[in-house]
Amino acid sequence: MDTKLNQAKEILKEYNQEHLLYFYDELSSEQKDILLNQILSTRFSQILILYKNSFTNNTFDMTEVSPLPHFEKDLLSSEDIMKYTSIGETAIKSGELAVVTMAGGQGTRLGYKGPKGTYEIEFEKTGEKKSLFLIMCEDLKRANKKYNVTIPWYIMTSEDNDFATKQYFENHNFFNYPKEKIKFFVQGKLPLIDIDGKLMLQETYLIKDASNGNGNVFRSMKNHRIINELENQNIKWIFFGGIDNILLKNVDPFFIGLTIINNQQIASKSIFKQEPLEKTAVYCKINNKPAILYYDYIDYDLSVSKFENGMYKYREANMLSHLMSIDAVKKVSEVHLPYHRAFKKNAFVNEEGMKQVPDKPNSFKFENFIFDSFMFFDDMLLLRVDENEEFAPIKDFTGIYNPDTAKEKYEKYWSMHNFEY
Repeated sequence: MDTKLNQAKEILKEYNQEHLLYFYDELSSEQKDILLNQILSTRFSQILILYKNSFTNNTFDMTEVSPLPHFEKDLLSSEDIMKYTSIGETAIKSGELAVVTMAGGQGTRLGYKGPKGTYEIEFEKTGEKKSLFLIMCEDLKRANKKYNVTIPWYIMTSEDNDFATKQYFENHNFFNYPKEKIKFFVQGKLPLIDIDGKLMLQETYLIKDASNGNGNVFRSMKNHRIINELENQNIKWIFFGGIDNILLKNVDPFFIGLTIINNQQIASKSIFKQEPLEKTAVYCKINNKPAILYYDYIDYDLSVSKFENGMYKYREANMLSHLMSIDAVKKVSEVHLPYHRAFKKNAFVNEEGMKQVPDKPNSFKFENFIFDSFMFFDDMLLLRVDENEEFAPIKDFTGIYNPDTAKEKYEKYWSMHNFEY
């Protein structure tokens, strides 16, 4: 223990983080070991460089921005739709598709304790309660039945909810989905840092950290040898989606076929940004590479600009619905995606060793996102979809993406399709 303690002290002195050992003498032997191991495994240089670099001005020349053209299904002929759908169906029936669901979040913003995927919605028509995981599983089971396959389902959890998520699936018999076809893997995390560049304590013996964004999915898949597993299963395409969109189409043969026929390695679905100055990022190209343009850079003139065919140039909003080839996933699992800084409120252990809940943002969280991987490709396919048919996310109770709104859209969609949900 003395050797580890001395090593930890040297590291903390080098990075000016000695406060992490303020309460060391008060800890039990087990707690001391937990804290020392965490200190010795933390990449202090990485988080402090991210902290420092996040204050630099990352503006870019708007002349580098150009539109990323998109498709709209309604503008295609019925013959083309059938052709693309048939190509996608062939890929699905051949067992070439896997699905990755990102479910590392907790239900905190919904006032719910537990993994967000276990949050339940009660449907008045049937009187049945369904969790987000069950809704996602039913979507996959419908596809399995239709195409006579069993699609491999990979679920990315976080350290905070991994055990509870697995236990939930065990308790519900994996919703009668073949157990061997469901795999869980944990995403990475990074320490939180306060406005003075100090790492924070969650407990007197534990550094406070958080998951480092959905863009970590590629590196996590590599670290858990999932990419190798997919290759061994002859998987050609991987669909990535979030757990909170209850109208998400995990298996869309038209989308897959359209991507294949256009010879693209990556593809995304978008929804139309209704208001020109709505605070929503949109798809574009930056330096002739696919990218996301943040709303801070979008003025009215840019937002209302159109192509000659009348389509808007910069109104396609990200909805976390992505398709990538196995080769594309392998490629981006080897690169370092950029990190984005978020300023958040986080409880912490103060200098007196007491848990303190701040009344305003007090810490920085660093995340990378899936769309940051697009810059490593020359082009991508973008498909606009109807948000009433494919976009009903549940974020919190107070915003526009609340449970009641999502439930209403879900019930209306399935009623129109004569499906007994």
